[in-house]
Amino acid sequence: MSYENLLIESEKAAVSIYEQKLSRGIKGLYADGIIWINKKLSNTEKRVILAEELGHHYTTAGHILDQTTVQNRKQELRARNWAYRKLVPLNKIIQAHKSGVKNRYELAEFLNVTEKFLEEALKRYIEEYGLYKEVNGLTICFQPLGVIEMFETFQV
Repeated sequence: MSYENLLIESEKAAVSIYEQKLSRGIKGLYADGIIWINKKLSNTEKRVILAEELGHHYTTAGHILDQTTVQNRKQELRARNWAYRKLVPLNKIIQAHKSGVKNRYELAEFLNVTEKFLEEALKRYIEEYGLYKEVNGLTICFQPLGVIEMFETFQV
């Protein structure tokens, strides 16, 4: 999903997006239907941050900046999981394989996400599914990363 499509989704969800210079180290914030994105980020970083902040819109409630509480960390994880599923869906990993993508760098580029975000998404998928997951008759291996296509069985 492109940055523009995420902006359209934000608009449909009545979420306002503002790109502006934010304090050092802050890439994005969400509060009360408004997302602020640091305008100094690359387009790929903006896309990742917008997805994460939209994840907060859809999955979190209240003020969760204090990450010392378990409840706030759980809400942060829910928002990130939403973003992982949005930007690194399993079917896109298969599509990348079929398009000839050969490594993690190329996969991040294919998905238009940062390498760090891709790594975090893959770690989360390992936590959820284990080392592999079958999708539409294919097996996605998360460690090592790859897609396995089995031979069709036929009767003799």
